Amino acid sequence: MIPASIRFPPELALARGADLLPASTALPGGCRYEPKWDGFRVAVVQDGATTLWSRRGTDLTGIFPEIVTACAHQLPEQALFDGELVIWQDERLAFEQLLRRLSSGARRAPTLSREVPASLVLFDVLALDGTDTRRLSYDDRRELLEATLEDARPPITLSPMTTERDVAQGWSEDMAAAGIEGIVVKGGAQIYKPGERQWVKVKRRESVDVVIAAIVGPLHNPMSLVVGFVVDGQLRTAGQSAQLSPGQARALGQMLRQPSGPHPWPEVLPAGAMGRFRARSDDLKVTLVEPVMGEVSADSARTAGFFRHSVRFVKLRPDLPLPEFRTADL
Repeated sequence: MIPASIRFPPELALARGADLLPASTALPGGCRYEPKWDGFRVAVVQDGATTLWSRRGTDLTGIFPEIVTACAHQLPEQALFDGELVIWQDERLAFEQLLRRLSSGARRAPTLSREVPASLVLFDVLALDGTDTRRLSYDDRRELLEATLEDARPPITLSPMTTERDVAQGWSEDMAAAGIEGIVVKGGAQIYKPGERQWVKVKRRESVDVVIAAIVGPLHNPMSLVVGFVVDGQLRTAGQSAQLSPGQARALGQMLRQPSGPHPWPEVLPAGAMGRFRARSDDLKVTLVEPVMGEVSADSARTAGFFRHSVRFVKLRPDLPLPEFRTADL
């Protein structure tokens, strides 16, 4: 059975963000680098039956029957694993297909499991044969995991790991086309601490040209930006920036202007206009500005035209032509 020391639903360890890949000696016991998968983080519980739990404690068992079947046949009967549910489509990770599976519910799960089957990437073992392994070092847990998955076959795979920083940097660049978001870094001597941001995640970022058409806060002192893209002649919202620094707020307060004519967005953006990944689900009151081109730094995670995470403002780009768009409201 699963040790009594483990609470349910299982709580998973987390990672804190960083801009640069840490040196190989930056974490206790040396750094261990793994790809950051673009999927659903999941705890896999083997305790007489297989259950799948999201990082937020949602039971996903009925949504992914193909994974449940594979776990029942390939994994030990008494164990707890940490991993990621992913879907491959056209040789690339397809996060939107995971969302489709989730929104379709258990009723359509058998059909979708055949149309868009999921895979399970495992990167940690938290309990095995009645023993709580979280107090073991990462290196010892990794050794256990590799031995346990020695005969694993798709849809279950072992996440790659390297101790070489240069190799990890190459993964971040070479695997970007496949949808890998970046690198997660763990210490070889670290025990597993549920709920704590003990690891480091470095997401691959790129510069993106966007239309800045609204701000949060007053015109003279903006707090953040609302950005969009022109698609089929319509200026569509795409996301929100992280909080601006005092210097950025002062500079933008001097450069942004009130709209000179009809604006394509309302002064209160409905929650859906900011995408399903916004932390808050209420409407967003904004200050409309004269649309202007800008440059932001964004990670690679986007779905249905929306940035899944906050972007970082880099600079205004008044040198770039503003695409033509209609002024119809959202």
